[in-house]
Amino acid sequence: MLWCWGAAAGQTGTPSTGGSVGAATAPATAQPPNNSATPATTTPATPLANQSVLYPDENFTLSPGDLIAVHLFGSADYTVTVRLGLHGTVELPYIGSVPLERLTVRAAQSLIAERLRTGEFYRDPEISIQVLDTVNGTVTITGELHGTVPVTSERSLRDVLLAAGGLPLGASHTVRIVRPGEAQPIVVNLGTDLAAGAAANIPVHPRDVIQISRAGVVYVLGAFNRQGAVPLDQAAPLTLMQLAALSGGVGWEGKYEDLRLIRTVGMERKVVEVDIKKVRDGKAPDPVLEANDIVFLPSNQMKAVLKSLGVGGVLGLVSLVFSLRSY
Repeated sequence: MLWCWGAAAGQTGTPSTGGSVGAATAPATAQPPNNSATPATTTPATPLANQSVLYPDENFTLSPGDLIAVHLFGSADYTVTVRLGLHGTVELPYIGSVPLERLTVRAAQSLIAERLRTGEFYRDPEISIQVLDTVNGTVTITGELHGTVPVTSERSLRDVLLAAGGLPLGASHTVRIVRPGEAQPIVVNLGTDLAAGAAANIPVHPRDVIQISRAGVVYVLGAFNRQGAVPLDQAAPLTLMQLAALSGGVGWEGKYEDLRLIRTVGMERKVVEVDIKKVRDGKAPDPVLEANDIVFLPSNQMKAVLKSLGVGGVLGLVSLVFSLRSY
């Protein structure tokens, strides 16, 4: 029977009824084999800075690079701290190389105890394992937000993002989770409210990579005072009239009734005609824009020419017209 440590350093408990403290001591006649000396990689346990990943539960799966402390209950001499090698094995006193990769902490405890028992080094050993550090117990965030967040078994996407500082203002609220063993990434639309959105409850696992892209933009072309790309604020929808205001308003030479909203749907682009004058007057709904929309407002050619001439040019043109009419 195995006895397990508590959830915090220094916590003690009582062994299970199937064993005794005395049973964990080695027989006087038992001698370790010549090739089973404590390996050079064994180091004394030291406190680590990353306290948030210490002491995961017994369902935590061990992987290469994990640093563990192996302790034999009732024997102060058998306490060793060792890191899993590239092949997922550790070197332990008396029993040599032990493969622990992909084993849970509970299964690893059972395996080490069984090796000590079958080798007749201890009659009824009770082994506990503490995970002191793990490179595999973290989630990596890339893109518009960078960071690593400790995750020992699973954690909600919301908690991970908030632990990393939350989504930046220019970040998209549609994120991708790349999971080892999954052929396709998991795409999650967080909506406008990260704190309240149900989609943010999706669990993330150790070694997941969360990719956060930049928020989409809307392109403004034609008879607007300012043309170019306008970034979308993911926390609130952007309507056509709001876009017109952000672009400095519509120029007087614009053909209001001929405004075109070009939207990409799948692999196709569709054109939606909108009368911005009716929208302005409240006679038509104000459409909500989506990422990569193109808002194009053609201009009346004569109006555009007059605008390009400026006030002086317009006065000169008027004078020229009256002069021609006098002949």
